[in-house]
Amino acid sequence: MIEEIRIRGLGVIDDAVLEPHAGFTAVTGETGAGKTMVLTGLGLLLGGRSDAAIVRAGHPRAEVEGRVTDVAAGVVERVLDAGGELDDGVLLLARTIAAEGRSRAHLGGRSVPVSVLVELADDLVAVHGQSDQQRLLSPSRQREALDRYAGDAVARPLAVYRTAYDRLRAVERELEAITAHGRERAQEADLLRHGLEEIEAVSPRPGESEELGAEAARLSYAEQLREAAALAHSALRADDSAVSEVDALGLVAQARRTLDHEREHDAELGQLADRLADVGSQLADVSGDLASYVASVESDPVRLAAVEDRRAALSSLTRKYGATVDDVLAWSRASARRLLELDGDDERLDSLTSERDSLRTDLGSLAGTISAARREAGERFASAVTTELVDLAMPHAQLAVEMRQAVVVGGLEVDTPEGMRRLAYGVSGVDEVELLLAPHTGAPSRPIAKGASGGELSRVMLAVEVVFAGADPVPTLVFDEVDAGVGGRAAVEVGRRLARLARTSQVLVVTHLPQVAAFADRHVMVEKSDDGRVTTSGLRVLEADDRVRELARMLAGLEGSESAAAHAQELLDLAAADRAADSPPLAKLRRKAAR
Repeated sequence: MIEEIRIRGLGVIDDAVLEPHAGFTAVTGETGAGKTMVLTGLGLLLGGRSDAAIVRAGHPRAEVEGRVTDVAAGVVERVLDAGGELDDGVLLLARTIAAEGRSRAHLGGRSVPVSVLVELADDLVAVHGQSDQQRLLSPSRQREALDRYAGDAVARPLAVYRTAYDRLRAVERELEAITAHGRERAQEADLLRHGLEEIEAVSPRPGESEELGAEAARLSYAEQLREAAALAHSALRADDSAVSEVDALGLVAQARRTLDHEREHDAELGQLADRLADVGSQLADVSGDLASYVASVESDPVRLAAVEDRRAALSSLTRKYGATVDDVLAWSRASARRLLELDGDDERLDSLTSERDSLRTDLGSLAGTISAARREAGERFASAVTTELVDLAMPHAQLAVEMRQAVVVGGLEVDTPEGMRRLAYGVSGVDEVELLLAPHTGAPSRPIAKGASGGELSRVMLAVEVVFAGADPVPTLVFDEVDAGVGGRAAVEVGRRLARLARTSQVLVVTHLPQVAAFADRHVMVEKSDDGRVTTSGLRVLEADDRVRELARMLAGLEGSESAAAHAQELLDLAAADRAADSPPLAKLRRKAAR
């Protein structure tokens, strides 16, 4: 329940506080006084779209703060999940819109994305206005509304149906792709198969290209390599049978022996001799390796030709299938997988066809279940609305819910289990729902958009909203001039019905009708003041004589009219008598249960 809404710098409102009654609160005021800004502020608290144009001139920002009490457990849980908290059981909401357009939202003292407020809105407040009425005139909206009224009886099978529907559309698209592009897929398979056969014939190994390149270079320059190695070997050891005095090994050995003779005279010189011994050992190892290399290098034109042929085969593959042999092998693995997919099309076709037929059967069964639940809910809904219309001065009106097969553009044709009829199935089933109204005895039933006058339509839509509110209750109901086009006795009945609705929910109504405002538990007037420079609107709770004067103004359009004042007092007395007819303890228990 909304305990308080504070608005600053919003449109014509400088600073105003609205404290709605726990029951029925009526908001009235002259045209242009700023009643719309009150609902705009509430809409912002519920995550509505912001616009810098609504910020009052001269203010850096518009601010709206709300206090909500008796918060449901589910809402509390989501507040805590968002990082917020309640203050002694009170949920604080806030929204600011800077003059430059930036918007910020706060929930339970924590800054949150605006989307979080939107998620909570449906559990806190239900707003019903003339725009909502216009949306409900659409058959698709009426079907959605009926589904909400039906509850789990439709929601559960509809959720399963939509999962199956989405899967069926995916299967249909895949089947179409396989069959429509069969020739292209066969050509793709042939190309892949040819490439894989070509790669398999060569059988490349990872890193083989680099190995062959090194071997080709060695074979191509065999003579030069052997000659260089032999010369290097001779320089190290001129004669393998003895150490020569002219080769490197001989010279190093001679130097070591010379130092060895003087070792005993200087330890440092002995260390140098030892180092020369190490050098001589290393030179001997290199010499041996050079001798082995000379023996191993042979000129082999036949092997060179084989290596070049192999390199040419690998080069052919890298030109077609990848920059390197590793890339060619990667292409081969991916192509093998793709070929398996393409070669499995026949099996895939059989599998998909079987799945499609099974899904179609399932959809037919689910659609039948959904339609039956809708018909049952439609009968209950029509009866409930018709009963409400009696209380809204339409005692002979009859509302009916008509269901027929929907014409769905882009839907699916599905065989139903009943006679295997082929129907067009949409994402919500096969039903098209439309509300029909016979406004009085003998009148034909027609769509409510065509079968009701302006005043009748407002009453019908109010009855619809009341029934919806009973099926899916929320703590607070807001009605924005849903009584448009209503007058006289019908207006009294609208006020009486809203007052009865307020026994179980908090009701906030913006109205131009005194007959409606008279039934409110609290009457708030939006009044505009003008000091010649700035126009400002504020909110004032009306009591006693002030309330009579406001109702008289609404009745006659004149101030000081004694007859209008008498009529206003008569309306207030009528409303008071209605309230007295329902005992306060019972009303209190109903309101507590609703919370």
